[in-house]
Amino acid sequence: MISEDTKNELEQSLGQVPSFIEAVADPAVDHSWGIMRDLELGETELPNREKALVGLGAASAIQCPYCIRFHTEEAKLEGVTEDELKEAVSVAGTVRYFSTVLHGSETELSDFAAETAEIVDHVKAQQAAPGGD
Repeated sequence: MISEDTKNELEQSLGQVPSFIEAVADPAVDHSWGIMRDLELGETELPNREKALVGLGAASAIQCPYCIRFHTEEAKLEGVTEDELKEAVSVAGTVRYFSTVLHGSETELSDFAAETAEIVDHVKAQQAAPGGD
């Protein structure tokens, strides 16, 4: 059962106790709100705007309509534009696409890591060159 403190915090923060919180098992409900409050909605190293876009990208990749709705609205509250929302979803789709290709072709992770290191070195060298960005 949700504690009175958590219920009050939720009502203060969100204006209600959302049904998805009530769907969490009793031993985890207060802790689950704490994670959401402190990590997703709280002040952390990432600005809330970026966290909302990460949430939307992850939600899109796992195809969760509930999380997509929540993180889209969260992002809009943080001033994210429609074009930025589309881009976040498109980036998530690209990551999922290439993940499928890499897994389906059984690419060796060590080979991929070595190639990635070479790419990073190349890009750093380009950025360090006069006129490089």
